[in-house]
Amino acid sequence: MVAVMIQGTGSNVGKSMLVAGLCRAATRRGLSVAPFKPQNMSNNAAVTADGGEIGRAQALQARACRLEPHTDMNPVLLKPETDRGAQVILQGRAIGRAEARDYHGLKPRLLGGVLDSFARLSAAHDLVIVEGAGSPAEVNLRPRDIANMGFARAAGVPVVLAGDIDRGGVIAQIVGTQAVIDAGDAAMIRGFLVNKFRGDPRLFDDGYRMIEARTGWRGFGVVPWFADAHRLPAEDAVDLRASRGAGLHVVCLTLSRIANFDDLDPLAAEPGLRLTMLAPGQAIPGDAGLVIVPGTKSTLGDLAFLRAQGWDIDLAAHHRRGGHVLGICGGYQMLGRMIDDPSGADGVAGQVAGLGLLDVTTVMAPDKRLTRVTGTALGQPVSGYEIHMGRTDGPDCARPFAHVPDPDGAISADGRVTGSYLHGLFSDDAFRAAFLARLGAASRPGFEAGVDAALDDLADHLEAHLDVGALLAVAR
Repeated sequence: MVAVMIQGTGSNVGKSMLVAGLCRAATRRGLSVAPFKPQNMSNNAAVTADGGEIGRAQALQARACRLEPHTDMNPVLLKPETDRGAQVILQGRAIGRAEARDYHGLKPRLLGGVLDSFARLSAAHDLVIVEGAGSPAEVNLRPRDIANMGFARAAGVPVVLAGDIDRGGVIAQIVGTQAVIDAGDAAMIRGFLVNKFRGDPRLFDDGYRMIEARTGWRGFGVVPWFADAHRLPAEDAVDLRASRGAGLHVVCLTLSRIANFDDLDPLAAEPGLRLTMLAPGQAIPGDAGLVIVPGTKSTLGDLAFLRAQGWDIDLAAHHRRGGHVLGICGGYQMLGRMIDDPSGADGVAGQVAGLGLLDVTTVMAPDKRLTRVTGTALGQPVSGYEIHMGRTDGPDCARPFAHVPDPDGAISADGRVTGSYLHGLFSDDAFRAAFLARLGAASRPGFEAGVDAALDDLADHLEAHLDVGALLAVAR
C-alpha cells in the first residue's frame, strides 16, 4: 500500500481541488493513481461505471487520474435530506436513512466497507491519494471517526494538513490543530501546506517558519489562489457561482436540497448568456428567458420550500409572459400535476399537488434508478446519467424530451415547458448549442476539453508552488 492523505484545518479549505491537482500531477509522472475519500457528505453525486453513486468531487478526481469513477473511490456518501438526517450510501448503494444522533452507531459497520474499498484500490494502483472531510480538529467527533484520523490510523496512511489562509488565522488553524488532537493522531501528520494565498507569498515567509517551529512539521509550500477554479465543477452548493455574461438570462432556483447542480456548469461557462442562482426570498426576475428547476434530494420537501418562496406564483407568471421552464429530475417531478408517494419513500405518505406546468403525474417508489445513458435529444447526440426515485407518466410524455434509448421526459403542448430525468446533458456541445439556439442564444463549444485543460493547469499550479515530489514521497 502506497498512499498519502490530505486533511484540512476546516471545511472548504480546498482539499478536493488539492487532491484533484495532485492526482493529475502524479498521473503525469507515469504513476497509476486513484483518488479515495472514506466519507463524503454531498447531494452532488455521480453515477459510476459499476452502477452505484459517489460524490461528484471524487468523480472529478478520477478524471484527473484518467480513470472511470468507481464506488470504491468514495465508499460512504451521506446525502442530506433534512437538517438532521441523511440517506446513507455504502459502496454505491443506499442502505437506509440516519439521523445525525444515530449515525455514529453505524460507523463500525461502515469502517469495514471503507477499509475493504481502500484495500482494493491500493492493490490495483501505484498510489492512492486520500481526501479527508471537515477537520481532524473536530475532536468531539473523533470517537469512531472514519473520515479523518480514524481512517488514517486504521489504514496506516500518513497525513499532510492543509490550511486556508484566505479565511484568515492560518497559523492558529495549523498550530491549533496540533494542540487539540491527541499525540497518536499528531504523529500521523508528516507536514503541512498553506492554500489560497492572495498576493506575494514571500510576505508569509515569517509566518510559514513560525508554523514549522511551533509544530515541528515540515512545510510543503504555499499555494497561491488558483484563479481558474471556476472552470472546475464545484462540490458544494455554497460554491455555485452566477455568471455575468450578456444575452439570454437563465435563472436557476436554489432549492434547499439542491442536488447534482453541476448540470449548470456548462451554462455558467457560456459567454452568451447570464446565469443567476436565485436565492431564497428573491422573486424570479421579469427578464428571465429560461427558469431551471434543478434536481433535489427531497422532491416533496423542496416543492414545499419552493412554494414558501412564492416561486410557484412567479413561475406561473413567467410562463404566461412566454418564458421557458426546464425541470431536471426532481424539478421535472415538481412541474407535473401530482406527486403520489404511497409508501413515504420521499417523506410522508400521501399525494401532493405539483405546479401543473406539465400534464404528467409522478409515483414515488423506494427503488432508485442509477444508470448512465446515451441517445439523442433535439436531433443531437446526448449523454448523461439518471439518479432518481419514482416514475413519471402522462399525456405530455407523448412528446418526449430525449430517447436514451427509451423515451425520457416530457414537453408541454406549447413547447415552452420541458422536463427530463437526465443529468449532465449540457456537457454535450452539440446538444447545448441546439438547446440554446431554440432560445435565441449562441453557444461556445469545448466545455469538456476546458475541464481537462483546467486539471492540467491546476497540476502545473501545484508543481510550481509545492514540493510535489517530497509530498508524494510521504506516501507509504
